[in-house]
Amino acid sequence: MNTLLLVSLLLWLFLPIASAAERQPKDMVWIKPGLFLMGVNEKSFRDTNPVHQIRLDGFWLDKAEVTNAEFQRFVKATHYKTVAERMPKQEDFPNAPKENLVAGSLVFTPPDHAVSKGSHLNWWRYVPGANWQHPYGPKSNISGKGNYPVVQIAYEDAQAYAKWAHKRLPTEAEFEYAARGGLSQKKYSWGDELKPAGIWQANIWQGVFPYENTKEDGFADTAPVGSYPANGYGLFDMTGNVWEWCSDWYAADYYKNFLGALIQKNPKGPDKSFDPTETNVPKRVQRGGSFLCTDQYCARYMVGTRGKGEPDSGSSNVGFRCAMDDSKSQALR
Repeated sequence: MNTLLLVSLLLWLFLPIASAAERQPKDMVWIKPGLFLMGVNEKSFRDTNPVHQIRLDGFWLDKAEVTNAEFQRFVKATHYKTVAERMPKQEDFPNAPKENLVAGSLVFTPPDHAVSKGSHLNWWRYVPGANWQHPYGPKSNISGKGNYPVVQIAYEDAQAYAKWAHKRLPTEAEFEYAARGGLSQKKYSWGDELKPAGIWQANIWQGVFPYENTKEDGFADTAPVGSYPANGYGLFDMTGNVWEWCSDWYAADYYKNFLGALIQKNPKGPDKSFDPTETNVPKRVQRGGSFLCTDQYCARYMVGTRGKGEPDSGSSNVGFRCAMDDSKSQALR
């Protein structure tokens, strides 16, 4: 091989990497194009199988979940009001007494004793005045918590922030691909062992759910972003801390469409939602699990598992992060 050809080959190999680094948007990570196996063949998670092949174009993803400080800048610039801060409309809740139509949101309220895990109402409560600035109700606030993930965020709120930031929400496939951090079909985003060397790798529940929280990792609920090790792609909290909105509609049987199919490229999710447990309630995908996830009840902190949520509601364990196409990052340079 002559010298000129060798130099040309080296430039071809390394210039795209340098170019991507030069284009890097603030606090985002470049997720290179690739092929991966999506989902898990676990009998207890029927909506995660069959495992199927996905090919994705490269994209940028926020290094961490959107924080209170970042969301506060958005609100200050736009005067945006989140769904939880708006008074519910009578026409949306025709059977609700007028006195119950007050702004608020869902707050995790643990009992002080063992309860049946058959109903989430045993630990969730609608709290008037709960919103992103007051995550647990009017007497709570986010003072000194600028670096914590913003919560009480509905899908609409996450979309509004992403648009303002010239970004978008990640697809479900993008989230899982990024969460795996380059590993294939591992149980967690860091490997197959929950606590390697006895060290917690993510902010999930410790103790007996839902009434005993031992706080073994030092956190009773959310933790500052980046409190745990990053995954193989340099992303923080892709497991635990808060559930994160994805752009896809949730359909429990969506993966079954891929039985015997060829590789799917850049899937965007189904055209509409279908949840067999609540057939009349449309839902969007949530991913990553939260500080409440435990193998005693949910275990959806496992990297290939799926969550879901009503788009018009948030809770004290739901936040988000943003993605961006590479073409958009170039336009913003």
